[in-house]
Amino acid sequence: MKNTVLLICILFYALNVCSQTEQSNKTQIAGKAGITNNGISFIPNFSLEQPAAIFNLLLEKGRFSFEPELTFSLEEGRPWYQVYWLRYKIIEGDKFKLRAGGHLGLNFAKIPDSTNNEIIKTERYLVGELVPTYQISDKIMVGMQYMISKGYDIGTNELQHFLALTANFSNIKLSKSMEFEISPQVFYLSSFDFGEGYYMASAFKLSKRNFPLSISSVMNKKISSSIAGKDFLWNVILTYSFGNGIISKP
Repeated sequence: MKNTVLLICILFYALNVCSQTEQSNKTQIAGKAGITNNGISFIPNFSLEQPAAIFNLLLEKGRFSFEPELTFSLEEGRPWYQVYWLRYKIIEGDKFKLRAGGHLGLNFAKIPDSTNNEIIKTERYLVGELVPTYQISDKIMVGMQYMISKGYDIGTNELQHFLALTANFSNIKLSKSMEFEISPQVFYLSSFDFGEGYYMASAFKLSKRNFPLSISSVMNKKISSSIAGKDFLWNVILTYSFGNGIISKP
């Protein structure tokens, strides 16, 4: 675990240096490293509900991007989940945009073994994504996100569907240097393994212009669902960002 975190830190430092020397071309390099008091996911089965570390990376060239996300439990020092996104910008208009993507997802779940001790099981998923968005103004964007997932291990091998209606209100000025952002969404989740449900969620972000640290929060409220999980989850995240690109929003 310590070696993995050290390797990630070295990689982030190296990419941070590269991002400051590659401003003359169209290669986008960005990253985020954050810690949270409560690792939660819009997919209830994947929520950690413990303090966690989250690392995001963006490598973009033209319309293609590679966006890995690595997460770890801070209490137990073990992996939480990993996703490796490949994305393509199909349409890049002034207002309307359309993005498609896919990723390999690894979820590290704790399960009891034959002696009733807990072991870590790696659950593998392939996920496809389609995201249309429309920019109403420089501060308001609306869109939709559809994902379909297929698991490749016992107990996860049924198709899962995720459909969300999203909005983003950004660049809300609180002062000359402080900005606020809110990203609400309502979504539907369906899985033969776990049931189906309707949820509402929102992400909030407070940042200072030209300053790498920001504070954000995610809240997720169950509307009606047969999927196991708490009715309400929330967290606080402290994030350090670097680079000349923007990490894709969910």
